[in-house]
Amino acid sequence: MLNILWPIFIIVSYIYGIFTGNVSNINNSVFESCESAVKLTITFLGTMCLWSGIMQIAKKTTLIDKLTDFLTPVMKILFPEIQKKDPVHKEISMNMVANILGLGNAATPLGLKAMKTLQKDNPKKDTLTNSMAMFIIINTASIQIIPTTVIAIRSLLGSVNPTKIIIPVWIATMLAAIAGITTAKILMKKY
Repeated sequence: MLNILWPIFIIVSYIYGIFTGNVSNINNSVFESCESAVKLTITFLGTMCLWSGIMQIAKKTTLIDKLTDFLTPVMKILFPEIQKKDPVHKEISMNMVANILGLGNAATPLGLKAMKTLQKDNPKKDTLTNSMAMFIIINTASIQIIPTTVIAIRSLLGSVNPTKIIIPVWIATMLAAIAGITTAKILMKKY
């Protein structure tokens, strides 16, 4: 759908620019946007490499085991079907830790791996299990203590205080997680 909408927006913008005499402004905006996109990509690349590397180091040490143990009580409530010995327990824990640290880009491959493992154990391949649904909700809410991606964007765009959004991010992600988890638990009991 977006591959249809975006070209339509671009074509309509150029047609409007031609009729209003603003074609040069549109062209300048296009090139400025391209420059901003490249700068942003380079910033994200550096941030992703840093945190992905830290997660890989953490995987090789006992840090992940300690964090997994720390998350075990929460995991028992959110995913009662998953035993601590299951490999998916560690995969979900690592994904949650990456999200908590605000590493959405590093969390994505971990989340995909966990979802693939959950799908392997799924008896009905065309239907989500309760664990899969809860995992999607946890990822969507993505409680963050350090929203590194947003801080990087704000810093790149010249924010005077790029970390000022930390408390609003805490509030928003906590409320989203509470609402999502509560709704999921109610619906899981009902259906």
